Amino acid sequence: MRDMRTTIDLPDEIFRQVKAKAALSGLKLKELVTQYVEQGLKGAVSPSAPKRQRSELPVVRLATGNPLPSLSNAEIEALFADEEVQGE
Repeated sequence: MRDMRTTIDLPDEIFRQVKAKAALSGLKLKELVTQYVEQGLKGAVSPSAPKRQRSELPVVRLATGNPLPSLSNAEIEALFADEEVQGE
């Protein structure tokens, strides 16, 4: 099997940790990184995808600060109809 050269950009802190772990284990950096990649490909290590936080839906509040109760589409349409009648 032939080795292929590649470049990997790692954050400085991660690089220092991997390099230190390789030295403490008596391995070359290349050997330790190869082990990590092999483990990842086997599924032994699942990369943690960043969890996206969902933003909360906006809450409409009355002037008193109390939240407006949830309304159905029909109730919203009725409110608009009432406003149109009052505006005439």
